[in-house]
Amino acid sequence: MFSKKEKDVQASPDLNGQKAAPQYDGNYHEEVPELAQCPPHTTEAKLVRRIDLHVIPFLCVMYLLAFLDRVNIANANVFGLSTDLDLHSNRYNIALVIFFVPYILFEIPSNVILKKLKPRVWLSICMFGFGLVTMLQGFVQNYSGLLATRFFLGVCETGMFPGAFYLIGMWYRRHEAQKRYSFFFSSTTLAGAFGGLLASAIGKMDGLRGYRGWRWIFILEGLLTVIVSFLFFFMLPNFPEESKWLSEDERAFIKARLQIDQGKSAHDRKMTIGDVGRVFKDPKVTIGGFMYFGLIVPAYGYAYFSPAIIQSYGYSPIQTQLHSVPPWAAAFGFSMLVAWFSDRLKHRFLFTIFPICVCITGFAILISVHNNPDLQYAALFLVAMGAYTAMPVIVCWFNMNLGGHHRRSVGSAWQVGFGNIGGIIAVFAFLKKDAPRYIPGYSISIAFVCFSALSCCLYFVACSWQNRSREKSVRDVGLTEYEKTELGDLNPDYRYQL
Repeated sequence: MFSKKEKDVQASPDLNGQKAAPQYDGNYHEEVPELAQCPPHTTEAKLVRRIDLHVIPFLCVMYLLAFLDRVNIANANVFGLSTDLDLHSNRYNIALVIFFVPYILFEIPSNVILKKLKPRVWLSICMFGFGLVTMLQGFVQNYSGLLATRFFLGVCETGMFPGAFYLIGMWYRRHEAQKRYSFFFSSTTLAGAFGGLLASAIGKMDGLRGYRGWRWIFILEGLLTVIVSFLFFFMLPNFPEESKWLSEDERAFIKARLQIDQGKSAHDRKMTIGDVGRVFKDPKVTIGGFMYFGLIVPAYGYAYFSPAIIQSYGYSPIQTQLHSVPPWAAAFGFSMLVAWFSDRLKHRFLFTIFPICVCITGFAILISVHNNPDLQYAALFLVAMGAYTAMPVIVCWFNMNLGGHHRRSVGSAWQVGFGNIGGIIAVFAFLKKDAPRYIPGYSISIAFVCFSALSCCLYFVACSWQNRSREKSVRDVGLTEYEKTELGDLNPDYRYQL
């Protein structure tokens, strides 16, 4: 699915079946047991490709449907949702923001449940839930009904994003992860493009069986999710230690290749409340939440309001949906290009700053140009490309620097959960009274993108400082193997990726 051959720069067996000596690249410095031999019937490159085919496509489809069901309210609004449900004043914005209340609060509990249950079980249950709730949105008759369905949509979707990022991180080495993270995250851009095309087609069903076009958007897209959820109960991936499509030798080899890159995962150890509290003693974890938080404001601002912004350029509802597709497609291509270079160079920091600058440029055009629809439309490309490229790099960088199941499950959920507070800000940054210029919304977005850039700089400095400190310290500090496993990335032998 990705590169034809994954290059092994860390410890790995010789692909001809002979064991090779470990060759460290400076990421993880603990003495580890001799690697299990790659099973004779395969090679490491072939095994990684098998992992790609069993893990990434299903998670991508799952999250594409989740994001589609979350933001299709923007497409529905173009077809008259606000008019039919009397969403005057800021009612539409409140309907958007209520989604984030449970979505934020239940991120960490959801990842704890995901670890206790098999990931495919928990994720498919959540998937069925948000598909059903999306269908119910198509039958609401008033404002209160819309609020209720949006709230329960947030409840059901809370585990999708952090759960998938947590799961991907437990399958790949750090220098392999960015392409996979960005490809998964690009499900959002594909959902935006797919949603626009689908909405333009479904909108033509307006009046069929007495239902408005916006109702059919919710009903059909929710029904699609429900059907797929039954299939995905059997198809979604589990953790490497639990996957039955791998042989015993293959599981041992995957565990060994990950251990030398990230340390022991402590998969079998149960998670406690104390584990959750100890994760937050690390200031880098807090900074990781800020990095993501700053970009959520422009990302959700674009996802929820770009159809309305494009419609203000004089397009009909169908033309609006079609014109919403190209910026999402461009964001997908740009994100994968940046991810390829980031993995190739084994570097993250500069690949967060560059797309952030692209995003700021787009907003700078939108805030200053108001009489040139072509240029304004081009600026939307820059906003989508910048925001939706920087976000997966930030999430991958932070997640892959967390060692062990307990730190990664809590940390990934924290970053996504706290970051989505930005969704509440985005919803109230773009108000009807500010249309079509949306000066306050664009100004707020620029401020938060700059805040994200500053947080990335702080995180880079913190990781660099800890790496240098650990290089200068005495190697043998008397820790047992159990204590090193418990510490995860706080283990003195661990080195952070920059």
